[in-house]
Amino acid sequence: MANAVMAIQVLPEADSTEELVRLVDVAIAEIDASNLSYEVGAFETTVEGDLDDLIKLLHQIQISVTESGTARISNYIKLSYAPEKHILTTNEKLAKYREHNQEHEG
Repeated sequence: MANAVMAIQVLPEADSTEELVRLVDVAIAEIDASNLSYEVGAFETTVEGDLDDLIKLLHQIQISVTESGTARISNYIKLSYAPEKHILTTNEKLAKYREHNQEHEG
């Protein structure tokens, strides 16, 4: 069971919007390869897992994105950790809003 949730916004230094998107895609590919539960959002990606795995993932994102062609990467990170009790999952937090949006889309 996950004991931590991390929201990460990856902002690599880039000369163009296309290059920025390419580098963010590198970060999302690292998240996907981690096999952790995640959800990509418009401003940040939320990842659920063990605290140690999230910290390792954060490190791997830095390495992969810089090796993919940027001299600098900035991140905005929110981290919630609950070693002894249940931590709310992304789905638990968003289920009622997703249902609301589905009702209004149809």
